Amino acid sequence: MPLRPIDLARAHGLSTQAVRNYEAAGVLPPAARSAHGYRQYGERHAAALRAFLALLPGHGHPAATAIMRAATAGDLPEALRLVDDGHALLAEDRRTLAAVRTALDHLPSAPADPPASRTSTSGTSAADPPTSGTPASGTHIGPLAHRLGLRPATLREWERAGLVTPRRDARTGYRVYTPAQVRELLLAEQLRRGGHGLARTAEILDRLRTAGSPEAVRPTLAAWQDRLTTRGRALLAGAAALHAYLDHPDHPGR
Repeated sequence: MPLRPIDLARAHGLSTQAVRNYEAAGVLPPAARSAHGYRQYGERHAAALRAFLALLPGHGHPAATAIMRAATAGDLPEALRLVDDGHALLAEDRRTLAAVRTALDHLPSAPADPPASRTSTSGTSAADPPTSGTPASGTHIGPLAHRLGLRPATLREWERAGLVTPRRDARTGYRVYTPAQVRELLLAEQLRRGGHGLARTAEILDRLRTAGSPEAVRPTLAAWQDRLTTRGRALLAGAAALHAYLDHPDHPGR
């Protein structure tokens, strides 16, 4: 028995306009028309709509739409490639979370930062001492780069990328890193070794600053893990619904 747009809409808590929009976007196969020009949907359309709605939580609207367009058009390799992309993004997020946890576990304890009154806001550039000693209020770039096994130029590049912005010594103009910034850079180096880029590393460091301390950020990491688990289950549910759609007897790719 043919299904009307309102039948599909009511079954999934949608408006009839949404159903028509999904058809126009290629998410649903083109509807047949009655003798009077009314849309007539079938079980294949219902399976397509179920697949799309199941893909949404794990992939998001743009990716779910692209997957369904490819699947509805019979381009199975493209549909599966897009599904793989979603799983690859989840795997990358899992690796990032694991790297953050590992880095936090290996960070040394740090004393409190010096009072704000001792911090210069000068942003002028100056030559940094290559191997100068450590001032009482922080660490110069040379010893810090040596500790991290990096070149001073790399730390200046990280500064430009927004990872850590050291203060400037009011007398010499040299960069001075506070104990908290040293810890952040140790974390950044752990993430770099794990293959994470500067943009993602800067985002993680910002989360850490917002939390206030490594220990305070652990509940955030637990919530992050829960979100990844929920997303993983959503990807599985979406894949199952997509498989059912692709396996429908009327699907052109079957």
